[in-house]
Amino acid sequence: MYRLIDSGVCHPLRSVALEEAIVESCSRGLMPPTLHLYVRDRPTISLGYFEKVEEAVKIAALERENVFLVRRMSGGSSIYTDSGQLIFSLTIGQEAYGSPEDAYKMTCSALVSALMSMGIVAEHKPPNDVLCQGKKISGSAQTRKHGMLLVHGTVLVDTDLDRMVRVLRPRQDKRSRSRDEMTCITEVLGRKVQMNEVRSALVSAFSDVLKERLVPIPVNNRENERVDELIKEKYGKEEFILQF
Repeated sequence: MYRLIDSGVCHPLRSVALEEAIVESCSRGLMPPTLHLYVRDRPTISLGYFEKVEEAVKIAALERENVFLVRRMSGGSSIYTDSGQLIFSLTIGQEAYGSPEDAYKMTCSALVSALMSMGIVAEHKPPNDVLCQGKKISGSAQTRKHGMLLVHGTVLVDTDLDRMVRVLRPRQDKRSRSRDEMTCITEVLGRKVQMNEVRSALVSAFSDVLKERLVPIPVNNRENERVDELIKEKYGKEEFILQF
């Protein structure tokens, strides 16, 4: 049995703090491995843990477009998120998937399966992207802490891809963030898609890939208190967000 948390629409600071609180619960054996799903309630840039702000985002554009800024647990590159994306976060014992490649293979296979069930032909592009018609529709990152593996990522449902390009700086490597190399579910299907449809597809796909039942167990009082502490002491502090 795995735990399922659906936070619905979530403040960016709560989302990053809750991921750490869930890792702590799982590492202490207080909760089973957990799949957490949520949608951010506002346009947000999520910085990789070690990223420098000025190298990752266009600060003037960030302020002009009123885009929120958080720093997450995992490394990797910054991502743009908004209410048109479904975010997943899977916390599991790190021994289950010994290498980063194996962990991405597992999560991306679930993502591909979920999209296929919605009529979207998708493929895993290693290490951590899912493509549709050659365009990126999902990306993931991961970290290992307290003996746990956390893999999280986004599914682009009806996101503002133009704003994404306006606020993120182009990568220095060969991986492009150009608008032409991104897509979302509504663009592929040519229709509006309800977020619940995507949630249901993801839950079913992860259950199949993990070969486990996903049982709804809400966030408890202890975890909510820990989230408040983490926001106050870490994630909500300007010196943490703007470090490096």
